[in-house]
Amino acid sequence: MQGRLSPQIGDKIQEFPWDTWKEEFSTAKELGFDSIEFIVDGSKDYKENPLWNTPERITDVIKETGVQINYVCADYFMEHPFFRVSNEEKKKSENILKELIVICANLDIKGIEIPLVDNSKIETDEEMDQLVEVLKRIIPDIEKHNIQIGLETSLDAKMFKKLLDTINHPLITANYDSGNSSSLGYDVKEEIDSYGEKISNIHIKDRVLHGGTVSLGTGDADFNRMFESLRDTSYKGDFILQAARAEDGNEIENAKKNLDFVKKLINTYLV
Repeated sequence: MQGRLSPQIGDKIQEFPWDTWKEEFSTAKELGFDSIEFIVDGSKDYKENPLWNTPERITDVIKETGVQINYVCADYFMEHPFFRVSNEEKKKSENILKELIVICANLDIKGIEIPLVDNSKIETDEEMDQLVEVLKRIIPDIEKHNIQIGLETSLDAKMFKKLLDTINHPLITANYDSGNSSSLGYDVKEEIDSYGEKISNIHIKDRVLHGGTVSLGTGDADFNRMFESLRDTSYKGDFILQAARAEDGNEIENAKKNLDFVKKLINTYLV
């Protein structure tokens, strides 16, 4: 995940690294990462993000390093959700999403992830209905540009499957987050059995039950059961490290350790 190869900004675990985003690609190459998941957030005006401002610089750094961008994590929509807001705000967010779809297509990016957690979590049937309305309206856009929309939610397995089945479109997929699910006490096998064929991308994170993010392997995420279940679905998508920050501030060594952690699981269960 973008920002994890840069010093932490204040007390935020995740924010777009405005000063070091290009350098992260070179570091990622050196460490053996294949891709970086780009972030769009609300830390500044979204139009200052290089996706809007200087996309040619993104193209150049991908060519220079060979490190791809397969997905964009649109944290912007956590702060500006598609429900619990005025119609004007909702329309603005929808228009920004449409702009981002075109940008991603132009940069050969596979998909956009919409976090529906924390401030943007779905709390009522009405909010789910409003989200479905927005997603159905953008289907012509994602079909035209062949862009996936991955939903990251705090819904349980049954409700998340219901949401995906209601939309019922191959380009509307699930982004699975191992840490968020473990913090909510969900059963990873039940989740993957329910909607595993819809999972397009996975965030690797560890959290304690009803608590925060911790180092991989020290929380309540059952990674062995998770990778066993993914093997049964023949999962072939990305694994994005969105793990805890380094306690000593050494994000590079932390990234190396986390990469080794995931590689062992891949070699054990998926190779």
